[in-house]
Amino acid sequence: MADRTESSIDIDAKPGEVLDVIADFESYPEWATEVKAVSILTEEGDGWADQVQFTLDAGAIKDTYTLDYEWDVQRNGTGVVSWSLVEATVLKAMNGSYTLAAKGKDATTVTYRLAVDVKIPMLGMLKRKAEKVIIDTALKSLKKRVEG
Repeated sequence: MADRTESSIDIDAKPGEVLDVIADFESYPEWATEVKAVSILTEEGDGWADQVQFTLDAGAIKDTYTLDYEWDVQRNGTGVVSWSLVEATVLKAMNGSYTLAAKGKDATTVTYRLAVDVKIPMLGMLKRKAEKVIIDTALKSLKKRVEG
Protein backbone atom coordinates (compact mmCIF):
# COMPACT_ATOMS: atom_id res chain seq x y z
CA MET A 1 0.00 0.00 0.00
CA ALA A 2 1.64 3.21 -1.17
CA ASP A 3 -0.63 5.70 0.60
CA ARG A 4 0.26 6.68 4.12
CA THR A 5 -0.27 9.58 6.44
CA GLU A 6 2.51 11.39 8.27
CA SER A 7 2.74 14.13 10.89
CA SER A 8 5.30 15.47 13.36
CA ILE A 9 5.28 17.17 16.76
CA ASP A 10 7.95 18.67 19.02
CA ILE A 11 8.01 17.42 22.61
CA ASP A 12 9.84 19.19 25.45
CA ALA A 13 11.72 16.11 26.65
CA LYS A 14 14.82 14.14 25.71
CA PRO A 15 14.35 11.34 23.14
CA GLY A 16 14.95 8.67 25.79
CA GLU A 17 12.07 10.01 27.89
CA VAL A 18 9.76 9.96 24.86
CA LEU A 19 10.91 6.43 23.97
CA ASP A 20 10.13 5.25 27.50
CA VAL A 21 6.50 6.35 27.10
CA ILE A 22 6.23 4.77 23.63
CA ALA A 23 7.62 1.47 24.98
CA ASP A 24 5.28 1.40 28.01
CA PHE A 25 2.44 -0.33 26.15
CA GLU A 26 0.46 -1.29 29.25
CA SER A 27 -0.08 2.42 29.99
CA TYR A 28 -1.52 3.25 26.55
CA PRO A 29 -5.18 3.01 27.64
CA GLU A 30 -4.44 5.75 30.24
CA TRP A 31 -3.42 8.31 27.61
CA ALA A 32 -4.16 7.02 24.09
CA THR A 33 -7.93 7.43 24.05
CA GLU A 34 -8.58 5.11 21.06
CA VAL A 35 -6.67 2.25 22.71
CA LYS A 36 -9.03 0.36 24.99
CA ALA A 37 -6.77 -2.60 25.99
CA VAL A 38 -3.16 -3.79 25.50
CA SER A 39 -1.35 -7.10 26.07
CA ILE A 40 2.33 -7.76 25.45
CA LEU A 41 2.44 -11.18 23.78
CA THR A 42 6.20 -11.67 23.26
CA GLU A 43 9.45 -10.08 24.38
CA GLU A 44 12.76 -11.71 23.49
CA GLY A 45 14.67 -10.71 26.61
CA ASP A 46 16.07 -7.45 25.24
CA GLY A 47 13.61 -5.32 27.21
CA TRP A 48 11.57 -4.36 24.14
CA ALA A 49 8.15 -5.82 23.34
CA ASP A 50 8.15 -7.75 20.06
CA GLN A 51 4.45 -8.52 19.62
CA VAL A 52 1.67 -6.52 21.22
CA GLN A 53 -2.10 -6.98 21.01
CA PHE A 54 -4.31 -3.88 21.00
CA THR A 55 -8.04 -3.27 21.14
CA LEU A 56 -8.73 -0.08 19.18
CA ASP A 57 -11.83 2.07 18.83
CA ALA A 58 -10.94 4.92 16.46
CA GLY A 59 -14.37 5.85 15.16
CA ALA A 60 -14.46 4.33 11.66
CA ILE A 61 -11.94 1.65 12.65
CA LYS A 62 -12.66 -0.73 15.53
CA ASP A 63 -10.59 -3.90 15.94
CA THR A 64 -8.45 -6.13 18.11
CA TYR A 65 -5.12 -6.69 16.39
CA THR A 66 -1.52 -7.77 16.94
CA LEU A 67 1.50 -5.74 15.87
CA ASP A 68 5.10 -6.89 15.45
CA TYR A 69 7.63 -4.25 16.59
CA GLU A 70 11.17 -3.43 15.43
CA TRP A 71 13.33 -1.23 17.67
CA ASP A 72 16.11 0.55 15.73
CA VAL A 73 17.02 3.03 18.46
CA GLN A 74 20.23 4.40 19.93
CA ARG A 75 21.10 4.58 23.62
CA ASN A 76 19.97 8.21 23.76
CA GLY A 77 16.51 7.26 22.45
CA THR A 78 16.86 8.58 18.91
CA GLY A 79 15.96 6.31 16.02
CA VAL A 80 12.93 4.49 14.68
CA VAL A 81 10.30 2.29 16.30
CA SER A 82 8.34 0.56 13.54
CA TRP A 83 5.52 -1.95 13.46
CA SER A 84 3.59 -4.14 11.08
CA LEU A 85 0.30 -5.97 11.37
CA VAL A 86 0.44 -9.66 12.29
CA GLU A 87 -3.28 -10.42 12.60
CA ALA A 88 -6.58 -8.61 12.93
CA THR A 89 -10.29 -8.96 12.37
CA VAL A 90 -11.14 -5.80 10.46
CA LEU A 91 -7.70 -4.43 9.56
CA LYS A 92 -5.83 -5.73 6.53
CA ALA A 93 -2.77 -3.55 7.20
CA MET A 94 -1.58 -1.24 9.97
CA ASN A 95 2.03 -0.43 9.35
CA GLY A 96 3.78 2.56 10.81
CA SER A 97 6.63 4.08 12.71
CA TYR A 98 7.71 6.69 15.19
CA THR A 99 10.96 8.46 14.29
CA LEU A 100 12.58 10.24 17.25
CA ALA A 101 15.13 12.97 16.55
CA ALA A 102 16.85 15.16 19.12
CA LYS A 103 15.96 18.83 18.77
CA GLY A 104 18.41 20.88 20.73
CA LYS A 105 19.45 19.74 24.20
CA ASP A 106 16.12 18.84 25.83
CA ALA A 107 13.55 18.40 23.07
CA THR A 108 12.51 15.73 20.58
CA THR A 109 10.82 15.86 17.20
CA VAL A 110 8.57 12.83 16.79
CA THR A 111 7.40 11.91 13.29
CA TYR A 112 4.57 9.37 13.07
CA ARG A 113 3.94 7.56 9.78
CA LEU A 114 0.92 5.28 9.38
CA ALA A 115 -0.70 3.25 6.62
CA VAL A 116 -4.00 1.53 7.41
CA ASP A 117 -6.12 -0.72 5.24
CA VAL A 118 -9.30 -2.58 6.12
CA LYS A 119 -10.84 -5.81 4.86
CA ILE A 120 -14.21 -4.20 4.25
CA PRO A 121 -14.64 -1.78 1.33
CA MET A 122 -13.86 1.77 2.41
CA LEU A 123 -13.11 4.85 0.38
CA GLY A 124 -9.44 5.81 0.38
CA MET A 125 -10.47 9.25 1.59
CA LEU A 126 -12.10 7.73 4.70
CA LYS A 127 -9.02 5.57 5.41
CA ARG A 128 -6.73 8.63 5.17
CA LYS A 129 -9.08 10.56 7.47
CA ALA A 130 -9.01 7.71 10.02
CA GLU A 131 -5.19 7.62 9.78
CA LYS A 132 -5.03 11.38 10.33
CA VAL A 133 -7.30 11.17 13.39
CA ILE A 134 -5.21 8.31 14.82
CA ILE A 135 -1.91 10.14 14.19
CA ASP A 136 -3.01 13.58 15.41
CA THR A 137 -4.60 12.17 18.55
CA ALA A 138 -1.61 9.90 19.24
CA LEU A 139 0.96 12.68 18.84
CA LYS A 140 -0.97 15.19 20.97
CA SER A 141 -1.62 12.54 23.62
CA LEU A 142 2.03 11.41 23.58
CA LYS A 143 3.19 15.02 24.01
CA LYS A 144 0.77 15.56 26.92
CA ARG A 145 1.82 12.27 28.58
CA VAL A 146 5.57 12.95 28.26
CA GLU A 147 5.41 16.62 29.25
CA GLY A 148 2.72 16.16 31.91
